Amino acid sequence: MADSVPTMYEWMGGAEVLEKLTEEFYSKVRKDDLLAPLFARMADDHPQHVATFLGEVFGGPAKYTEEHGGYPHMLSRHLGRQIKPEQRARWVELMLEAADTVGLPQDAEFRSAFTSYIEFGSRRAMANSQKDAELGSRTTIKIWGWGEAPPGSD
Repeated sequence: MADSVPTMYEWMGGAEVLEKLTEEFYSKVRKDDLLAPLFARMADDHPQHVATFLGEVFGGPAKYTEEHGGYPHMLSRHLGRQIKPEQRARWVELMLEAADTVGLPQDAEFRSAFTSYIEFGSRRAMANSQKDAELGSRTTIKIWGWGEAPPGSD
């Protein structure tokens, strides 16, 4: 029976929906006074890379790990950026706005799990971006599921 429960990736519509989400999100970021400076040197394909990462997080194919270097690569992109709490909060706000704009599922179970990851991931990115960051030993992408965070705090 557990095998019949779709992954969050499947529930939201897969890669195509995630690409729409990240394109919408980064179009907002590029115009945002608080976040635009943080992403000033963002590569044109950054939204697609984030969509691939999120796809893996939410139970889709392991393409980010296979094609982009996985968790260690993602972590390297945040080191030393010194993300401020207000930037992290704005990032979350814009991501949730983008989720509404592109029509991610509205059911409470999905939105609760999705928002939980967005909060978790943004807080880890902020912590890992500080100059005195103590990095954990994790080397793999956490797979996020319905209603609970995976074990481990790093």
